[in-house]
Amino acid sequence: MTPTISKYRWRIVALLFFATAINYIDRQVLSLVATDEGFIHDLGLADANGKLNKELFGYLDAAFKGAYALGFLVMGSVLDRFGSRKGFSFAIVLWSVSAAGHALAKSVSGLGIGRFFLGLGEAANYPACVKTIAEWFPKKERSFATGLFNAGSNIGAILAPILVPFLVISYGWQSAFVVTGTFGFIWLFFWLITYKKPAEHPKVSKEELAYICADQEVEPAKKISWMKLLSYKQTWAFALGKMLTDPVWYLFLTWLPTFFKEEHNVDLKTMFVPMIVIYLVSDGGSILGGWLSSHLIKKGWTVNKSRKLTMLICALAVTPIFFASMTSNISVAIGLIALAAAAHQGWSANLFTTVSDSFPKSAVASVVGIGSMMGSLMGMVVAAITGLVYQEYGPMPLFIAASCAYLPALLLVNIFNNKLEQVVVK
Repeated sequence: MTPTISKYRWRIVALLFFATAINYIDRQVLSLVATDEGFIHDLGLADANGKLNKELFGYLDAAFKGAYALGFLVMGSVLDRFGSRKGFSFAIVLWSVSAAGHALAKSVSGLGIGRFFLGLGEAANYPACVKTIAEWFPKKERSFATGLFNAGSNIGAILAPILVPFLVISYGWQSAFVVTGTFGFIWLFFWLITYKKPAEHPKVSKEELAYICADQEVEPAKKISWMKLLSYKQTWAFALGKMLTDPVWYLFLTWLPTFFKEEHNVDLKTMFVPMIVIYLVSDGGSILGGWLSSHLIKKGWTVNKSRKLTMLICALAVTPIFFASMTSNISVAIGLIALAAAAHQGWSANLFTTVSDSFPKSAVASVVGIGSMMGSLMGMVVAAITGLVYQEYGPMPLFIAASCAYLPALLLVNIFNNKLEQVVVK
């Protein structure tokens, strides 16, 4: 009789899902609150016409992205050194305190300080999640598991426009930051009582542990330095993919509320309607994109072909988004943006998984940190430019740039990681 394999690893995915959801709730609050006229006047963010000063807001976004990049510089290494349990715990405390601290801001500079420390803490989320997936899942399940936890970003982006307007209208804009900032501490309680490494966990059966470790690579005896990791083409494949496509996702998170308010007259009370549609669809894209490559691998396709075919489909699906800035029909705009957001999430699930396909577990968080840092540095530059461009020329140039990002990114990923083979660390 075949022994039953326990499924405790999926509880770990559930925790990563909720952490990612909280991460995105906390970073999304400012974009939603910025559509409230009282807030932009209180903090000095209004332009001469009483609308949001997009140049100043772009600089605030750049402060977050710069700290996000700095966070990746250290968080990936910290996670590989101290492990997911301790490293993730520290990070979520930092970003939760910073998120709630936005309520104390009295000026643009005060907001900038809050955004900086929020970005510093939030940078740990993806390195920690990808590292944990590599520890808890065999390769054939990793992209699906990654797609599941990554779907939490969309749930966070859905919950924020439902919760934030209610809090702002009922209790003032400060309450939105305070209430959402407490969510991380609730998650931390469950993380500390649940998480251990698979081999140390009393609720993981011998059969499940054997299943998890069935295709695991042999770990190198020594920690791999960042300088060593930068010498591998596979590191640059991930980094270049992030640099070209991360700014597109940041565009959605930061500017969609302003886009719908100013281009389609959607106010704070009804902002949840387009946001829910877009991020529900993108949730499906994250799960479907992760499932597709895992499904193809189980059908006998190589890991390389499975990942890259899925990424090609996603890249093509983003291309029509430039029409969203040209149409006056809000339903068409929502549909095109939702398709692009879903495609990005499917792309992201597979791009993250290429790291665990190519590197030993002890280096995964560091490589994710390197690539995500570079993506955030590019995002910081683009964020500052975006505010200036949007203020002067409107949203069309931004959407055109977004439509052109993914196919060149896939080409570079393929050039630098042509066969998607495991790196042999010497």
